[in-house]
Amino acid sequence: MQDDVKKIGIFGGTFNPVHSGHLIVAEAVREDLELDRVLFIPSGTPPHKSKNEVADANHRYNMVKCAVGSNPYFEASHMEIDRAGYTYSIDTLTSLKALYPKDTDFYFIIGADVVPELVTWKDYDRVFKMCSFIAVLRPGNDRKAFKNHVDELTGINKANIITAEAPMVDISSTDIRERVKSGRTIKYLVPGCVEKYILDNELYRTLYL
Repeated sequence: MQDDVKKIGIFGGTFNPVHSGHLIVAEAVREDLELDRVLFIPSGTPPHKSKNEVADANHRYNMVKCAVGSNPYFEASHMEIDRAGYTYSIDTLTSLKALYPKDTDFYFIIGADVVPELVTWKDYDRVFKMCSFIAVLRPGNDRKAFKNHVDELTGINKANIITAEAPMVDISSTDIRERVKSGRTIKYLVPGCVEKYILDNELYRTLYL
């Protein structure tokens, strides 16, 4: 690992598939928070999703890898895919702590709507001690409710939550899957290499949505 990498953003998710909106948010956050690297970590077996809902983990990793390849600050990681069983953030953080120098700071990039759910994460109290969170506000978010949740988590649970703003493009993985299944275009909704990968591997044509 590079010794000069001190601030690492963790962008986890199903990425089913990764799309242009993910990349736009990650780049805006990287620049604003001066992150040295953003790790895109596709989940292996998501604990809250049926296996019928997601493409094979290796397909999702390959799409992420090609999507981030042109950005020197982005990196795809297969650590959750390699882990047997369900994937949890506490396990990912533990692995990252072992890989990087002790003075490395980790920042989980999440949507503002995820903030209230943080206390449902496995071993959330340990997670709060191991990393900070960058909560990205979207148009339409209830900012008063968001602030109340942040105040509660930072006060009672001692979480470190940083608020970020990012350009928001109305793209969803669900819509992309629906478009593929119905034979509609996904051009520009995903990077060109991801579009090609989906079509070449005939993904999402019969997958449950």
